[in-house]
Amino acid sequence: MIKIYHNTRCSTSRKGLELLKESKKEFEIIEYMKNPLDKIELKEILQKLKISPMDLIRTKEKIWKENYQDKVLSEDELIELMIEFPNLMERPIVVNQEKAVVGRPPELINDIL
Repeated sequence: MIKIYHNTRCSTSRKGLELLKESKKEFEIIEYMKNPLDKIELKEILQKLKISPMDLIRTKEKIWKENYQDKVLSEDELIELMIEFPNLMERPIVVNQEKAVVGRPPELINDIL
């Protein structure tokens, strides 16, 4: 089943959700701001995205700029940060079996449908 890790407050995430609806494929919406991911789930997503934790961090977020941008953090520390502050994650993330993509721009989602 296709999954979209969705932030309802994000216009790009909403556009990604619309693309999925238009595809007429069955999918599950995971509102990760309400139900943060656990470490195992986030590591699995990163593996499917084939990116490092740093590549999933939204470096323009206020919390990042004020507290972390000048620090050297390990991959595990970055994962813990995204669990504690889920708004630091790029979005939307769409997972289709063993493939995943960050929908920035949303049209990238079509690549894995």
